[in-house]
Amino acid sequence: MNLRKATSITVLIVLATFYLLHRLSFVRADDRTTYSSHLKIRAKHTISDFDMDADLKKDVWNNAEWAEFDHDSSGLHHYPNLATRVASAWSDSYVYFAFSCHFDTLNVYEGEDVAKERWELWNRDVAEVFLNPQPERITHYYEFEVAPNNQWIDLEIEKTNKPFNDAAWNSGFSHASKVDSTMRIWAMEMRIPLRSMKVAALKSGAKWRVNFFRAAGQGGDEHRQFLAWSTIPSGTTFHVPERFGVLEFID
Repeated sequence: MNLRKATSITVLIVLATFYLLHRLSFVRADDRTTYSSHLKIRAKHTISDFDMDADLKKDVWNNAEWAEFDHDSSGLHHYPNLATRVASAWSDSYVYFAFSCHFDTLNVYEGEDVAKERWELWNRDVAEVFLNPQPERITHYYEFEVAPNNQWIDLEIEKTNKPFNDAAWNSGFSHASKVDSTMRIWAMEMRIPLRSMKVAALKSGAKWRVNFFRAAGQGGDEHRQFLAWSTIPSGTTFHVPERFGVLEFID
């Protein structure tokens, strides 16, 4: 092969490689602006609002559609001992969520005032809801966390900001947790005011975006388990909004 021909082939390989990388960059950009999860959970309407007490035997939860997951956030590993069930309901003023969480041991902040918002609550056992009532605005959503001892935090998220999590935002959401040490299950309810998310009214047929998570286990992150309803790429944080599933509100 002469030098000119070899040089031409090298140039073609370089150009082809550049083109492929260029196209992949657009694919990754597109992925960040479109939803790629089609998981769905449906929330039924309730006429009467109710207080939070972590009693999952209420009629509203007996008649709810429950989703279950026991896999880690990537979907690669299963933890039956951490099996998690979650359901949702809605009224004219609130959206509700309920969790039933199996556990081996509990890891919570001890001796703290549970009435106060707890920054970095995610460093202990917690159940989380990431909720987007404006699916067309994919980078903006809300985060609600409650621990087995009823500590809590709520955040407004805008992924394009630095930092992206605003702890100053306060939804005024209600919540309650209860631990059954015999059955090794902790239960939790939360009630989120629609107005806190700038939702004037909610109608049957509306579809929001949502994901559910759990963090569980003792020690540092390398020893803990992180579960997600709708899986996310391995090595990422929970904040992958394009992987949110669908929350559909029905009568």
